[in-house]
Amino acid sequence: MQASPPDLYIERFNIALGQYMGALQSIVPLFIYMNKFYIETKLNRDLKDDLIKLFTEHVAEKHIYSLMPLLLEAQSTPFQVTPSTMANIVKGLYTLRPEWVQMAPTLFSKFIPNILPPAVESELSEYAAQDQKLQRELIQNGFTRGDQSRKRAGDELAYNSSSACASSRGYR
Repeated sequence: MQASPPDLYIERFNIALGQYMGALQSIVPLFIYMNKFYIETKLNRDLKDDLIKLFTEHVAEKHIYSLMPLLLEAQSTPFQVTPSTMANIVKGLYTLRPEWVQMAPTLFSKFIPNILPPAVESELSEYAAQDQKLQRELIQNGFTRGDQSRKRAGDELAYNSSSACASSRGYR
């Protein structure tokens, strides 16, 4: 992985993380008896937690400081890395060590709920401005809005809501 060029680094880390987490799904059930009657009772630990800790210490910690800047750069350029790869890595890093959220809270919040504090009504105009900026950036990068012909016009919405209110007055 370390010898990989930056564009393949993220993909290779995703593959390694996926293979390890997949292997855990097979390994832990095979050793369920040993886990239940030796590791949990005598050592007061859990096999899955121990294996995750080993991967974190020997693999993820060695790559996190190289990986995080690449993930942040990939996040700023839409679809540089596939959304599923980004989601797998971010969720995997969070599983391995939730404290890593502090390195890039905005990145983690896009894939894991309740990372950032809840929205505040007084900042709604700022949220709208951020969304408009994102839409402009996407359009500048060649993304189109698609067919808008089926979208209802604002006049129709105003007309429909006023007629609905008028008809409901007689039923009170």
